[in-house]
Amino acid sequence: MRILVTGGAGLIGSHLVDKLMEKEKSEVIVADNYFTGSKDNLKKWIGHPRFELIRHDIIRPLFVEVDQIYHLACPASPIFYKYNSVKTIKTNVMGTLNMLGLAKRLRARILFTSTSEVYGDSLEHPQKETYWGNVNPIGVRSCYDEGKRMAETLMFDYHRQYGIEIRIARIFNTYGPRMNIDDGRVVSNFIAQAIRNEPLTVQLPGTQTRSFCYVLDLVDGLTQLMEGTDTGPINLGNPGEFTMNELAKAVQELINPEVQISEVENTPDDPRQRKPDITKAKERLGVPRT
Repeated sequence: MRILVTGGAGLIGSHLVDKLMEKEKSEVIVADNYFTGSKDNLKKWIGHPRFELIRHDIIRPLFVEVDQIYHLACPASPIFYKYNSVKTIKTNVMGTLNMLGLAKRLRARILFTSTSEVYGDSLEHPQKETYWGNVNPIGVRSCYDEGKRMAETLMFDYHRQYGIEIRIARIFNTYGPRMNIDDGRVVSNFIAQAIRNEPLTVQLPGTQTRSFCYVLDLVDGLTQLMEGTDTGPINLGNPGEFTMNELAKAVQELINPEVQISEVENTPDDPRQRKPDITKAKERLGVPRT
């Protein structure tokens, strides 16, 4: 089995590579442009005879021979995806078109990592896969939100028109080792501020919620989805829900009880509630890691 992982140098991608490389008969190819990923995340595999690392931006076609494609490439932190919004939407649309073209040529199965952001500032709680979302199509986050929604559309169009085997995972907030400490996501942001003895900046009103999944549990879900028969979309995440005030207090207690918590203005279109309904994942992907 030859497997391509786009975005394999990132948080989720590098842990996925670890899991795939543990299969003795798997050969893994990683394509990454290092816009947000790091080669250091893959250093344990560099030089391994079953591993290949390609510096490549998927907005350009990629010609490799593989059996499966895990398509993860895209900046996931608001700081990064808003920094170059045009590149973000190109990655989601042109990059996905290129990966689908590769899958079509090779008749390879392709898994696309979508996001809970497709639900936008949700009017349904918790969010089920059947919910169509409440997304601002011209907002500062839409390069990511709408880009992922368009990529899902492309996945299903290729599936219906060309019979491509597709899998779609809608990933909720994920944390774990190899997070970029300065990427602006709330878990790494609070931890970095506590370590640096800086105030933990909670965006107003502080009652907005998120649900956080450990990266290894998420990777288990991705591989089970790839090996299963369901096209998705399937929510992957932890239904445990925290307000940002609760998260800040937890980090304060664990890392630096002396640090202050301060309130700052929120960013536009920030979702007020985020909690996955994972009924479908439990029914179709088996029992999660304990």
